[in-house]
Amino acid sequence: MRIGYGFDAHRLVPHRKLVLGGAQIDYPLGLEGHSDADVLIHAIIDALLGAAGMGDIGMLFPDTDPSYEGVSSLRLLSETVSRITPLGFEISNVDVTLFAERPKIGPYREQIAQNVADAIGVHRSRVNIKATTTEELGFVGRREGMAAAAVALLNETKNA
Repeated sequence: MRIGYGFDAHRLVPHRKLVLGGAQIDYPLGLEGHSDADVLIHAIIDALLGAAGMGDIGMLFPDTDPSYEGVSSLRLLSETVSRITPLGFEISNVDVTLFAERPKIGPYREQIAQNVADAIGVHRSRVNIKATTTEELGFVGRREGMAAAAVALLNETKNA
C-alpha cells in the first residue's frame, strides 16, 4: 500500500464560477486559476500522484500550457488515474477536507463524492468528503480563498 497527501489553495474572485468536486456551487465568487481552479480535485490529484511517486499536478498539467486553460479538473483527475493505473496501482480510497468559511457544501456533498468516485473509478463508499471552517482565522477565515487537503491510498497490483 502507498499513501499520498495533497494540498491546494486558490483565491476567491468575482466573475468566476465556483466549482468544487466538479459541482457548480451557487456562490457570488469563484476560485482563480488556470483551469476551473477546483481546489478539492487538485488536492486529490496531488495525493494520487504523491502515492504513485509521480510528482505533482504542476508537473503533469502545467499552468503554462494553454490546453489546460479553463479545463474541468474532473478531466484532469480522470487523466491522472489513466496514467497511474497502468503502472500497477489501484485506488483504494480518498479522503478530502475542504477549508472554507462559506458556502456550506452539505447540499452538494453527495454530488461531489459521486463525481470523484466516477472520475477515479471506485465505488462511492471509497470517497469521503468533509468541510471545515478556520473559525475566521487566516485567508480562509477572511473569505479571501479556499483550500483543500486530501489523502489517497493506492494498492500495488504489480511491482510498480
